[in-house]
Amino acid sequence: MDTFHDLLYALLVAWGIITAALICLLIYRSTLETREGDQIFLDAAGESMASEQRALVSRIDKLSRPIMLLVIVSGGLLVVIAGFWLWEGFKNF
Repeated sequence: MDTFHDLLYALLVAWGIITAALICLLIYRSTLETREGDQIFLDAAGESMASEQRALVSRIDKLSRPIMLLVIVSGGLLVVIAGFWLWEGFKNF
């Protein structure tokens, strides 16, 4: 019984860390998206703005894969934790 609680505690800590990292990445992506402009005015100064926009879009695109990976891992850990918890509940029922 003690091993079960240790395992459940370790899984909960891992889930918390992964979910916190996911939330941080989502907040970071959100701040990048707010700086992304809806319009680009193409004139002499507009080329500089256009390159900044391309850099922002590139950063946002690069965040998509780690965010998706963290969503999958966080969800998977949550399902595993719920499964362990239910299994232990059925055993003690």
